[in-house]
Amino acid sequence: MAKHKVDSDLKRISKFTAGLGNQSSSVMNVGIALLFLLLVFGYAFTNQSHGEMGMFVVIAGVIGGYMAINIGANDVANNIGPAVGSKALTMAGALIIAAIFEGAGAMLAGGDVIETVRKGIIDPAGIDAMTFIYAMMAALFAAALWLNLATWVGAPVSTTHSIVGGVVGSGIAALGTSAVNWTTMSQIAASWVISPLLGGIIAALFLLFIKKMVLSKDDKLAAARTWVPMLVGIMAGAFGMYLTMKGLNKLIKVDAQTLWAIGFACLFITWAITKPLVKHASKGMENRKKSIATLFTIPLIFSAALLSFAHGANDVANAVGPLAAIVSKVQGSGDAAKVALPLWVMMIGALGIAVGLLLFGPKLIRTVGGEITKLNQIRAFCVALSAAITVIAASWLGLPVSSTHIAVGGVFGVGFLREYLSNKNAASEPQKDPAKAAKKAAKRKLVRRKHLVSIALAWVITVPVAAGLSAVIFYIMTGLFVD
Repeated sequence: MAKHKVDSDLKRISKFTAGLGNQSSSVMNVGIALLFLLLVFGYAFTNQSHGEMGMFVVIAGVIGGYMAINIGANDVANNIGPAVGSKALTMAGALIIAAIFEGAGAMLAGGDVIETVRKGIIDPAGIDAMTFIYAMMAALFAAALWLNLATWVGAPVSTTHSIVGGVVGSGIAALGTSAVNWTTMSQIAASWVISPLLGGIIAALFLLFIKKMVLSKDDKLAAARTWVPMLVGIMAGAFGMYLTMKGLNKLIKVDAQTLWAIGFACLFITWAITKPLVKHASKGMENRKKSIATLFTIPLIFSAALLSFAHGANDVANAVGPLAAIVSKVQGSGDAAKVALPLWVMMIGALGIAVGLLLFGPKLIRTVGGEITKLNQIRAFCVALSAAITVIAASWLGLPVSSTHIAVGGVFGVGFLREYLSNKNAASEPQKDPAKAAKKAAKRKLVRRKHLVSIALAWVITVPVAAGLSAVIFYIMTGLFVD
């Protein structure tokens, strides 16, 4: 009895010590984040020479950095969560890869989507400078606050929803409903509905293809040697086309035929390089599904990097789009489109996302990677590849779609496909009591329904909550600073 009490006390002490360690780590992370924002303030303050108007740029720069940190903490989990959940990457390895490629995507290919957020929802032309600046600052701050709260409670919400809702809310508060470009808003809203469905369908189709062409074969290793290099090549082709179209468009201009030629060249070269590597890696493996899954580790890592690049290009707009609009309004002569986007604005977005990811990202990475449905390397690869293709297509069109919707839609897609196939196979197996077997199979669920409901609810309320919060902040700011 005494020994049991001692063991119980030791467990309590251990939990208490672990809690103190986590608390200490959290405090240190917050301190590092505040240091980053202080550096942003210092840089912006020392490099502005526009009097009172320049101070608005400084303040907006800090808020933009705060927003970027929250994007890294919340949204990036959707890119690398599947890789971590399938154990293809360690948490540390995933964080490093994502930080590098997120920053590269933001710096190389983030410009076009920033234009959509900066001018597509509310046009700065026709709005006086101070009203527009207040509106953009309120939108940015409201989105950051909502995203911070969502991260704290563990909800993977859309940063794109947050910032677009913020822009709409402050725009309506400033000038009424006529200030919003509802045509652009309808296109963006449509993409929010289409993107998770498309992400889920594409991920499920890839998984179905792999099951049919590899996992169902008698010689699974031989089939994997054929198809794994091809799948990696498809990713390389998509990445090559995207980089040429977005990241290198300032250096070279290519037509559609040349773009496709580059894509197929990347596909072929990557296939040729990967084929002997997969052949070598598969030597001595058992002809089992579990062994085959390990062959997808390298392509999964590659796809996670690709998705991080695409996410950085697409979602940096959420952090610095309104900031870019403020800089343009302060420095320009009324036409924001004629003012070049300063490098330091892009740097705030890129570095802030990396800081938020490294400091606060692991919490939601674990949620996305392991709590919706069980992922192995093959399923995670299908999710990542589907999300990469969908995000790239969206960024190509200049639409700020939600990478959260796409990636989480992909996770649900592979989960529901597994559930359907599992129940179908169970129902078709010979049983002594077929009716009982079918009933039992129908109850088998491989996707956690509570996450489906909670995530859908979070997606629904994000836009109105961000819009309402933004309107309130706008009214407070104008009440404080406008006579």
